Amino acid sequence: MRVQNVKSQGIDLNDVKFVKKEVHDGLLKHSQLKKDDLVFTITGRIGSVAVVPDNFEGNVNQHSVRFQLKPRIENITINPRYVAVYLNSSFGQSISIREVSGGTRPALDYKAVKSLKIILPQPSIQNHISNFMRSAYAQKKQKEQKANELLASIDDYVLSELGIEIPEAAEKKCFVVTTNEIVGKRVDSHFHQPKYDVFNQALEDARYPVVPLSKLITDLKNGVEIRTYSEHGYRYLRVSDLGKEGIENHDPRYVDVEEIPDKIKLASNSFLISRSGSLGLVSVVDNEIRNAVLGSDIFKVELDTESIHPRYLEAFFRSQVGQTLIFQLNSGSLIPRLDQPAVRYLRVIVPPFGVQEEIADEAMNRRSEAARHRQEADAIMETAKERVEQILLADA
Repeated sequence: MRVQNVKSQGIDLNDVKFVKKEVHDGLLKHSQLKKDDLVFTITGRIGSVAVVPDNFEGNVNQHSVRFQLKPRIENITINPRYVAVYLNSSFGQSISIREVSGGTRPALDYKAVKSLKIILPQPSIQNHISNFMRSAYAQKKQKEQKANELLASIDDYVLSELGIEIPEAAEKKCFVVTTNEIVGKRVDSHFHQPKYDVFNQALEDARYPVVPLSKLITDLKNGVEIRTYSEHGYRYLRVSDLGKEGIENHDPRYVDVEEIPDKIKLASNSFLISRSGSLGLVSVVDNEIRNAVLGSDIFKVELDTESIHPRYLEAFFRSQVGQTLIFQLNSGSLIPRLDQPAVRYLRVIVPPFGVQEEIADEAMNRRSEAARHRQEADAIMETAKERVEQILLADA
């Protein structure tokens, strides 16, 4: 169990790592997790707590501690799930952060964890709070699942509207390419992987024509490198700000420059494509980022909006086939990378403009609906946490 697997709603089994059974039973014997143990993160995301469920077998790493609660204290039975709720609340987070030590790497030690004080109401209130939060987490999960289903449905919708059927194609370690197949193309094994032939053939079989992106754009520029950030100024858009579903605003950065360089000024026909680091990230430019300075890992693509609808192009490149076409052109080894010739080479299915608008609108509607479900999920948790805190304050 790593820090990212410890969530307030419980243990998250996505992206887990494993150890051999002999290591689990030997070297890591003292870190084994048992039912109703509490896993408490002490470095990184400090103070997140999860309860170990039934029939779970695993260990914690050095960035978390596990502890077991006494069954009762002063004749008050202790509910582990209530204790987890309390420690994950703003009260619990506050007392955890107050005990943090360390400079460049803040952490909690065993002594600090043991010193944490909690409000311990009567068992009936503990049970009410833990059940109330369990219900809230279930509602949140349901909303998030609906949002994920909506987002996942966009890909099938786009491919269906374009008449694309993509058969399964596995990556091969050994294959043959003839000289005729590499004339005028890159000469490397990644580019010529047979799985890409399957996708390119699917493109050719689509019901609409396929054209290179170079015929749909009027200009292409790299962003600029700025390493000094400021508390004010223009938003500096980094590749990490280009999320899979849109612009991310959780950690915005700013640069104090007199004006935005002319070559990267954004307009209504601008389109963004990630250049290195995280490939496959694309975004339409809207008012939210119109006055932003583009980082060096982002391309600014000016579109011929009479030929291509920006929102359609966004939906196309976010689809399975669009992502595959982008990754085929990766020219980096350790760090994925696209260059300008590769961007111009990218191929796009171009239906009539009316069809582009329909696809763009439907994709946007589904994304908006997914965003609504996620907002509702967040609101459910905020309301539930406020209610728990009110109960605790009334009982304290």
